[in-house]
Amino acid sequence: MSAAKSRSAQAVRPAGRLLFSLLATVGMVMLTATAVAHDAKPTAALPQGWSYPFACCANYDCRTAHTGEVLEKPEGYVIADTGEVVPMTDKRVKDSPDGEFHWCAHQAGLDAGKTICLFVPPRSY
Repeated sequence: MSAAKSRSAQAVRPAGRLLFSLLATVGMVMLTATAVAHDAKPTAALPQGWSYPFACCANYDCRTAHTGEVLEKPEGYVIADTGEVVPMTDKRVKDSPDGEFHWCAHQAGLDAGKTICLFVPPRSY
């Protein structure tokens, strides 16, 4: 191998390492960016809104429940549209930071409409 080719090959190595480092960094940013939870809309109780946990929403599965959509009954919380009953002691039931019902449910597939998490206001007495 000639001296010119040897110097050329040595110059390519640092550039390759830089490119690899850049691609690895971009890949890590993309992976961590998808792990950010989406936000609940601002309310009177929390004008800044709040973030749903990623485990509950995967960026799109949660929303504020409309009046009458989640009913508090003796057997638990009943999702009016699906008839699903979520017992009050179920680990999917979470305290609502803004005092409103928020329902996180699968949007598609075999589990469509099944509750992932249910944020509930303090129980009425």
